[in-house]
Parts: sequence; structure tokens; C-alpha cells
Amino acid sequence: MNLQTLSQIFTYKLMVLGLLVGLAAPAIAADFHTTSALANQGNASAQFNLGVMYDEGNGVAQDTAKAFEWYQKAAEQGNASAQFNIGWMYEHTDGVSQDSVKAVEWYRKAANQGYSDAQYNLGCTITVEALDKIIIRR
Repeated sequence: MNLQTLSQIFTYKLMVLGLLVGLAAPAIAADFHTTSALANQGNASAQFNLGVMYDEGNGVAQDTAKAFEWYQKAAEQGNASAQFNIGWMYEHTDGVSQDSVKAVEWYRKAANQGYSDAQYNLGCTITVEALDKIIIRR
């Protein structure tokens, strides 16, 4: 065996050991690197997952502004989960200013794809004010 093969085996064993004892930092770091690379290539699922990583602080410092940026990229490609998360962020002022109209718009996009949580939130967040603004925009 060459040194590179031994290094790969050692790294793999450390990751498995880390997972077994709850020390998954090497795996999370590798996952962040891979996810980031795929996201930068335009992969909508990876963009959504990178948004989640920033949103929750998994493998990277928590940053809701970056989370929003990555959700936005995925949402623009039709990722319903990202569309839902953007709606949630607008509804709950999570990293962005509260905007019930934008929340409804993003929930509607996800709901139109059959995303049940978005359908529920859409029903809960529609207010007279938001409806008036949506109707006026059309």
C-alpha cells in the first residue's frame, strides 16, 4: 500500500469512529466541502442543503443571510423546500425583514408543487392586507 491509500483508510476509519462516538466534525466538514462544490456548480438540491447548513450552523458558522442566499438560488430553480424556507424566513423575520406578501408568494410557489407544509402555512398566513397587496400586484 502506498501512503495515499493508507491516508484514505485512516481518514475513513476516523470518520467512522467519529460517527460512532458522536464526533462527526470530519464528516460534516467533508459534507460541507462537497455540498458547497455542488452548490457552486448550480445543483439545486445542494444549494438547498447548503442553505440548511448555514441556517442551522452545521459544519459552518451559522449565518442566516448566507442561508437565505442559497435558499434563493435553489428556489429560483424550483426547489419547493427552499421556496418554503424563504416563505418561513419572510413570515418569521428570520434573517430578513418581515414581509407577509413575500411569505405568501413563496409559500404559494411551494404549495403549487404539492408541498403540504407550504399549503398549510399559506392558509395560515394569508391576511386581508396580504390579499389586497397580492390582488393589486396582479
